Amino acid sequence: MDRVSAFDEPLKKLLGGATAKVMAEHLDLHTVGDLLHHYPRRYEERGQLTALADLPLDEHVTVVAQVADARIAVFNNGRGKRLEVTLTDGSGQLQLVFFGHGVHKPHKELLPGRRAMFAGKVSVFNRRMQLAHPTYQLLDAADADEATEAVDAFAGRLLPIYPACKQLDSWRIAKAVDAVLPSAKDAVDPLPRSLREGRGFTPLPEALLKVHRPQTKADIADARERLKWDEAFVLQVALARRRYADTQLPAVARRPVPDGLLDAFDAKLPFTLTEGQRKVTGEIFDDLATEHPMHRLLQGEVGSGKTMVALRAMLTVVDAGGQAAMLAPTEVLAQQHHRSITEMMGELAEGGMLGGSDRGTKVVLLTGSMGVPARRQALLDLVTGEAGIVIGTHALIEDKVRFHDLGLVVVDEQHRFGVEQRDALRSKAHSQGERRSPHLLVMTATPIPRTVAMTVFGDLETSVLDQLPAGRSPIASHVVPAKDKPHFLARAWERVREEVENGHQAYVVCPRIGDDADEAAGEKKGKKAGAPEDDGEKRPPIAVLEITEELRRGALAGLRTEVLHGRMHPDDKDDVMRRFAAGQVDVLVATTVIEVGVNVPNATAMVIMDADRFGVSQLHQLRGRVGRGSAPGLCLLVSEAHEASPARARLGAVAATLDGFELSRIDLEQRREGDVLGQAQSGVRSSLRMLTVIDDEEVIAAAREEAVAIVAADPELEHLPELRTALDALLDKDREEYLDKG
Repeated sequence: MDRVSAFDEPLKKLLGGATAKVMAEHLDLHTVGDLLHHYPRRYEERGQLTALADLPLDEHVTVVAQVADARIAVFNNGRGKRLEVTLTDGSGQLQLVFFGHGVHKPHKELLPGRRAMFAGKVSVFNRRMQLAHPTYQLLDAADADEATEAVDAFAGRLLPIYPACKQLDSWRIAKAVDAVLPSAKDAVDPLPRSLREGRGFTPLPEALLKVHRPQTKADIADARERLKWDEAFVLQVALARRRYADTQLPAVARRPVPDGLLDAFDAKLPFTLTEGQRKVTGEIFDDLATEHPMHRLLQGEVGSGKTMVALRAMLTVVDAGGQAAMLAPTEVLAQQHHRSITEMMGELAEGGMLGGSDRGTKVVLLTGSMGVPARRQALLDLVTGEAGIVIGTHALIEDKVRFHDLGLVVVDEQHRFGVEQRDALRSKAHSQGERRSPHLLVMTATPIPRTVAMTVFGDLETSVLDQLPAGRSPIASHVVPAKDKPHFLARAWERVREEVENGHQAYVVCPRIGDDADEAAGEKKGKKAGAPEDDGEKRPPIAVLEITEELRRGALAGLRTEVLHGRMHPDDKDDVMRRFAAGQVDVLVATTVIEVGVNVPNATAMVIMDADRFGVSQLHQLRGRVGRGSAPGLCLLVSEAHEASPARARLGAVAATLDGFELSRIDLEQRREGDVLGQAQSGVRSSLRMLTVIDDEEVIAAAREEAVAIVAADPELEHLPELRTALDALLDKDREEYLDKG
């Protein structure tokens, strides 16, 4: 069998159809190569027990522990039976529970003093950690054949514990790995020889053997170092090639024009730019002045003035004869941007109109829900070049939309935009009949640690705005433990009333809308995620529509309370936002549609219900909607999570700091590595099996340097066929597409 095809062999051939099917469906493993790259999550030593005290909630775990006691409990007047087993390991205890007909076998086998491997999902019942119906394998029952085999297989060895699923335990995965391990010798080594030898790396076949079947801890360290480098390096080569290819594309240079629109705009600004804004603007203007397209990521803290920086870049492009398009993820946000940009520009946004400035241009809005006449006029303004700036949702990307000369695309919160959408916009740029790429500026208010920026946005140059403009107020954040201390929640609503009585406004944010369609989606989602059948006591997340009625009748009676959510008609959404901005609404009860870009300086308080259902970055984003004026902000994180739970620790971290970069690090440390790159980005997620983006900063930075040097010397990798093979394996077409967009 040749070297490449050994890794491409379908698992079905070696493992049989049933096992291969479970691996494909639940673990996304299809070939021998996939399984060889499914590395153990950790290792157990014979005689060393896992710390039961540190088990993660809601995760599928494998533990090696000893039975302390086992007892049968009877319920339902003797009709029902359950077996309760207590495990111990010196650090803590874990409860196992088996129901119904499932109690007989474990009752005979799980006798006090027995040691076994147990696998299952950790849950909490009556404040105690438990595994319901775990699968197990005895490790020291000399009278059981299977157990003797298990002891033989693992005696004196480090026991690999694999990322597993309900349908396939870690030890069954270990057996499957044994079946494919001989193919490790056929591994194609992606690292160039000079790099491998220069850094003294273990050869790849040896690293794969050592990671799956280590004899010593040194074997594991060796293998990990080598396999991390492979992942970091291949990924960085892909990104370096992408950046190199971008520098080869033609673009029109857009240089500032003296006494143009930008100078007129700057002259009417009522404040001076921060030093950070000036520095970042300089970087952007330098990029715009070159004849290949800018690809820049602008990350900035909530409220650091990214829109101002982007607007000045757009005005520069208009001065240079081009057009600029700003893409927003939602209609609410597109309308908000359009409103704030036309307000900032004043008569400069009314080019060609009565009372408009002769140096001005037209700023048009284009969204899917606009009426036909308004839409027709906007499209006409774009194709004639009358409109220098257009702000819109993905409606901008539709085939009908034509530009006169698209010079710059600004994408707001780009993680919400798909690859095809960015490509489609790119293809609309042409100048003097030639295909030219527009310059691209991507804005995100989610602070991203340096390593993630190097990995996820590696095809973009990065600018960071970390200074807040003068006049921003501090925001106090507190966790409100609604279950343990209900009077804290009552006090939270009192605080909202106090803010309103002082002439301010407030937001209440909920995870769910709460109509029938919402319920159905929630139910489906719960089932799909493998929610346990007996999890009846976990209530659905608090919903906007339900809590609004409750608040109007109770805690906030008499206040002007309105709702805002994604399924409202766009005109209604805009109407509510306008009235809230104008101070005609006291309390806005909303879903996360307010998460980005919404700017109402008079809103000073925010109550986030079921705050533990949101991610750290999302909470930071939401909180950034208050404290935008001169009055201090208040953010109350309401949660029913148990005090000792990871969810509460997360909320505590958010309450303790306003530094988004610090929070993004905490977020990364708390989430499993797999979600670091986001849900939609499966290509890269499934390629990062060993590298942890948060801990391996040095590896990533060094791999990036090596990758840049190699691509500069040999862009097509003609002299490195093994590296090309590895790239093809990592980047099937979809993944390459994903990488193209960060």
